[in-house]
Amino acid sequence: MARIAVIGAGMGAMAAAARLAVAGHRVTVYERTETYGGALRRFERDGFAFDTGPGLLPLPAVWRDLFVKTGKEPLEECVDLVEVDPAARHVFADGTVLDLPNASRAGVVAALEGALGAGAGERWGEFLLRARDTWDRTRRPLLEEPLWPNWQVLAEREPYPALARRRLLRTRRAATLAEVGAWELRDPRLAALLESHALAHGLDPRTAPANAAVLAYMEHAFGTWYVRGGLRELARAVYERCLARRVAFTFSAEVTGVVDKDGRAAGVELADGTVVEADHVVAGVDPVRLGGLTGHPLYGDGAVRADPAARRPGRFTVLLALRGAREAGAAHRTIVHAPDRDAELDFLAGRRGEPARPTVTVLRPDDAALRPDAAHESVVVSAVVPTTAGWGADGAGERFADLLVAAAEAAVPGLRERLMWREVRTPDHTERETGAVGGGIPAPALAAGGGRFLHPANSTPLAGLYRVGGWSHPGGGLPHAGMSGALVAGLIVEGPDFRGSQ
Repeated sequence: MARIAVIGAGMGAMAAAARLAVAGHRVTVYERTETYGGALRRFERDGFAFDTGPGLLPLPAVWRDLFVKTGKEPLEECVDLVEVDPAARHVFADGTVLDLPNASRAGVVAALEGALGAGAGERWGEFLLRARDTWDRTRRPLLEEPLWPNWQVLAEREPYPALARRRLLRTRRAATLAEVGAWELRDPRLAALLESHALAHGLDPRTAPANAAVLAYMEHAFGTWYVRGGLRELARAVYERCLARRVAFTFSAEVTGVVDKDGRAAGVELADGTVVEADHVVAGVDPVRLGGLTGHPLYGDGAVRADPAARRPGRFTVLLALRGAREAGAAHRTIVHAPDRDAELDFLAGRRGEPARPTVTVLRPDDAALRPDAAHESVVVSAVVPTTAGWGADGAGERFADLLVAAAEAAVPGLRERLMWREVRTPDHTERETGAVGGGIPAPALAAGGGRFLHPANSTPLAGLYRVGGWSHPGGGLPHAGMSGALVAGLIVEGPDFRGSQ
């Protein structure tokens, strides 16, 4: 039985903790805030409740696997999973409205043909076949296995089977997601649909590699799900599973250092000066902060070429308390696309000021647990933003919130007249709650791009120290965080030769 100290109670960290406890280890989690869940938080006021982090659950099989491997009660006995249909409503810049069925290729093709015209569904269907090939090629190395020691192979090869495009005497293939949209989908609305999957993670489709197409495929293939009561309920269920497996939690306990004994992690030091000995340390924190805890620059350790000082995207969220019932036919999720795509992307990259109207995601769950009664509705509106925008200065946050609310009117009839109050949350809130530098949100790992879209490996140069969560391999998003927990548990239980589940 090994003593394992886990830094942070985020979803990836708790997933690792539960698995390690089942394997017979003594696990203690040290969380600097007063609660668990990382970004999966809840805001409550006047009988309204809101998810302040992710509001939908892709690829629930990752969490089903965790519950199967750590106890008798399956995930569905611990939370109420609801399939979202339509998966999303898209409102494009030209006013076109598209409802996409959940996890139905035939339904999606028919919906596209009806909303965007003849040929649109066929082109999207053919694109999904190429994206599926990308999934098949990258699933194991990017999701199910620890990062390869020869990770350069992943960094150099583009796994998306792009179509050849002949112009004059040259033959070219799409190298970026934007080129996939422009050259293969050939409709600005289809391109916007494709790019929205990358933009949701803060990725610029003009620089994201073509294999980011896999993000659209994952939602299509595995569907979109909601947890009744909000995604915070998933965090509660994982926390309670940890407690059932006798994982110990210490809250309001900030780790200020990792003990290094003869070149091996031997415990953690807390803010009050307490030193806790451990045989292994699992760090569910931003790698930039982890470098400060160890005294070593563990981000640029040769595992990837990512720059910790690079601009990070964050999420700007407005929570809306509305009077009046949710109308019949309302979509759970609506994406209202920006009219000026390049202005929005330049804003995200820090090359210009805020756009006249950003792309916004509007979440309107039909959930009695989130509203005081049937005559009210709770709505969450969000957009991806740069984390260096100075949201607290000169009313910048409130002005940007006005832009989001104005855009959301395309998704919520009579929004302004129904609005009772709003709560504005910027990346500063995310930083305080998760510890991520600048309040950034990590993207899933992608191949190609010279390694810029990979994440640090789960193992580190300091023996006995492991990284877990969205800022480590295989990257951000709830499924990826859960996968990172499985990888770290495998590396500790089975040793450095662990190569993932077979």
